[in-house]
Amino acid sequence: MNPKPRPTAVPSNRDADQDLLREIVAHLRQNRPALRDDWVRRILEARRLAALPAQEIQAEALAVYDNYVEVLETGRVDALARYARSLSERTLSRGVEAEEVLAIVLVLRDVLARSLLKKYAADPPLLQRVLDAFESPANRIAATLAASFVQERERIIRQQQEAIRELSTPVLPVRPRLLILPMVGVIDADRARQLTEQLLRGIKTHRAKVVVMDITAVPSVDAAVASHLVLTVEACRLMGAEVIVTGLSAEAAQALATLGVDLSKLRAFGDLQGGLEEAERLLGYHLVPVEGVARSTGRRRRDRSQGS
Repeated sequence: MNPKPRPTAVPSNRDADQDLLREIVAHLRQNRPALRDDWVRRILEARRLAALPAQEIQAEALAVYDNYVEVLETGRVDALARYARSLSERTLSRGVEAEEVLAIVLVLRDVLARSLLKKYAADPPLLQRVLDAFESPANRIAATLAASFVQERERIIRQQQEAIRELSTPVLPVRPRLLILPMVGVIDADRARQLTEQLLRGIKTHRAKVVVMDITAVPSVDAAVASHLVLTVEACRLMGAEVIVTGLSAEAAQALATLGVDLSKLRAFGDLQGGLEEAERLLGYHLVPVEGVARSTGRRRRDRSQGS
């Protein structure tokens, strides 16, 4: 009796797709110079990445191409995402936009798809399977590259905005235990929170006992700014520092009163000079007129000369 033949194992669709992807990767690597040059030519003709010189576009295209093929081969997008973040950081100040990056990646997808179309044109069923296997990872690559580029750009912009805010609201140590905070421009909710945090850090760092907050250059005092002033004063007091507000105009004082702000919580002066004098008084410094200093210095010199 003849033994029954064993059934032949039929490869799964997933295995077949993997085989096709390996074949696609081999084709793309073998034809890498020609395909990359065709892609770069299309980028230059479309005036994409115009902020970059042609030589740099060539170098970036090589990196993108190799990352692209690696994702097709491994299915992992980590290296591609890192590259996109690096590209964003390097080109942020040069005007390269996320739309341009996505556009050139879609052009690359079309260049590669045309190459596959040409290679498998004689076998339409196989060609359809190849394109189906190529489409999903190609779209994933485009989405990953664009998203990583945008995320890095947003992170850099947030860092720059934070640095600008810190520069626009410096906490200045004038003398031991005395800080000045000159406020300039419109105070919104985010900037108010950042300003308070920065001031509290300054109080802790310099062990300040008095803070002069000058609002001369704040264009308007509305309910939000008034509420912020009061909360900042209370927070500073909890840190052991007294707050003096200077530059408070008559209109601003009237607006604060209209808004129902308890002005007894604000130690306010019309100008910075008055606020500094009050700050020094609170710290125990005594202001002596220049004439008095000169007379006192002269007496000490005479006493020393007579004693010698």
